[in-house]
Amino acid sequence: MSYYFSKIMNVDFEKAVTRVIEELKNEGFGILTEIDVKETLKRKLNVEFPNYTILGACNPPFAYRALVAEPKIGTMLPCNVIVQELDNGKIEVSAVDPLASMQAIPNKVLQGIAEEIQVKLKKVIGQL
Repeated sequence: MSYYFSKIMNVDFEKAVTRVIEELKNEGFGILTEIDVKETLKRKLNVEFPNYTILGACNPPFAYRALVAEPKIGTMLPCNVIVQELDNGKIEVSAVDPLASMQAIPNKVLQGIAEEIQVKLKKVIGQL
């Protein structure tokens, strides 16, 4: 099982980030964090890196259900979605597969929640 699913987009980087955020909102996700990896690595290490943004996406009703089912699940939240510029100039969007993330946790309720979130994240990626 892969730990993510992804799609290639033929738009510029900024437009891809905006579009991903819009599609996440359409599925009930808000963005808790937005990390500009390129800028952070430049500032902290003075290295060049391609455009790469990590979006920490959270769907509050599902997060609440997960926290009730498994109080320590917060260590694995939010769901990360990355937007990265590839060497060929195309943009790849990848989302964590929540089912893969939750495999180590023996909680059937949590597995059901992860399946529901997986459907939503796959829909987001599919709409791009």
